Amino acid sequence: MSASGDRAGEQPRAPRGPAGPIPAARAIDRLASSVREAAITAALAFGLFLPLIGFETVTNMRNEVTLKTRWPLLFAITAAVAIGRLAYMLTLGPALGRRRLRAAPAPSAWRARAGGLFVPFAIALVVLYPALVIVLNGSSGALKWIDNFGIQILIYVMLGWGLNIVVGLAGLLDLGYVAFYAVGAYSYALLAKTFGLAFWILLPLAGILASFWGILLGFPVLRLRGDYLAIVTLAFGEIIRIVLVNWVDLTNGYAGIGGIPRPTFFGIPFNAGDDGFAAVFGLEFSPLHRTIFLYYIILALALLTAYVTVRLRRLPVGRAWEALREDEIACRSLGINTTNTKLTAFAMGAMFAGFAGSFFAARQGFISPESFTFIESATILSIVVLGGMGSQIGVAIAAVIMIGGTEIMRELDFLKDIFGQTFDPTQYRMLFFGLAMVVIMVVRPRGLISRREPSVFLRERKTISADLVKEGRG
Repeated sequence: MSASGDRAGEQPRAPRGPAGPIPAARAIDRLASSVREAAITAALAFGLFLPLIGFETVTNMRNEVTLKTRWPLLFAITAAVAIGRLAYMLTLGPALGRRRLRAAPAPSAWRARAGGLFVPFAIALVVLYPALVIVLNGSSGALKWIDNFGIQILIYVMLGWGLNIVVGLAGLLDLGYVAFYAVGAYSYALLAKTFGLAFWILLPLAGILASFWGILLGFPVLRLRGDYLAIVTLAFGEIIRIVLVNWVDLTNGYAGIGGIPRPTFFGIPFNAGDDGFAAVFGLEFSPLHRTIFLYYIILALALLTAYVTVRLRRLPVGRAWEALREDEIACRSLGINTTNTKLTAFAMGAMFAGFAGSFFAARQGFISPESFTFIESATILSIVVLGGMGSQIGVAIAAVIMIGGTEIMRELDFLKDIFGQTFDPTQYRMLFFGLAMVVIMVVRPRGLISRREPSVFLRERKTISADLVKEGRG
């Protein structure tokens, strides 16, 4: 009786299970771990940004260097980093973990249709870009947007597509790609000034010479792979730069080469004379004419690079590149000549870098070894990796984001009104550039476009059983 009375007097226990205290405890633990991660991230950010943002050297009127502190800006950036990390741990972190456990879904019909329309829309946009910029900004403001954004981005798109052959398709890690870029630029500059040859003659010659140097690089590294290949290509890039610096009689050293002839419109120069482009066609002289002409030249070269790369991927040499990327030993066992495969990859990638280098020299009218440092190779490789190795569209999107994003920082003068006139947004371009790379690698570890269509497939695509593959789709 007493036992039953005791049971009647007991408080009902909290249910155990999915609706009980277990999920609540898990939520509290997740919140605590998220706060702890945010605090650790804030401490690391504070230590990293303290010498970069917390202190600033200022030169006064007496040419004395003084140290100035910027604590509000430092604490604001540290707090933003901590809040971002906390939000990621509470929202995106668990969602990304669950997404990795699920099978990859098949692309829907509307996504496939949108993907098919993206390339024509993008091509039409870049073709009409100068006209759109002129309509929105006028002739005076369009020069900066066409040159600094349009031409500059297309140069890196072309370089990214060229390096994508070596790294993305053939799987050969190349850290000295800027050397072929320099070979093309100096070949055009020296031949144009010495022999007076035209741009359209020197353009293929610069590509051929750069391709020749790509073959020379390929021979010593035929048996190397991975880190060893990266070290050798890095050394090759530095050797080329040092040669350009020290061979003063040929390259003029650090002083560079100036007065490089500019490309003409079928022999008509873009000057203010009576034989210039504006006078021949009855137009008012404007520097915008040459800029638009250069824009369409680099656009044609970039589209040529994309077209040739796509066609090569469907040929036996392209399939050999992809086989070499997946497994070199299996590639040899299939009877593929890996020597020729590597040499063709280096030669083709170097040729497109030579084209871009010759255009760079013609556009600038001046080149020096300072334009071909290792940071250029690192930038081009970052474009390939962040865009998605082997993906043409991904490389183009990454180039637009990275190069356009760093250039747009020059236009953010309104931030001086917020953080003070001493705040210069251009000083933090590379800082935001590195932060963006970290974010992309965390969210999209395989690049922006991690999935691409195979080079060769059967007439019809069939769904493969989930028992045969992990993702469940074929």
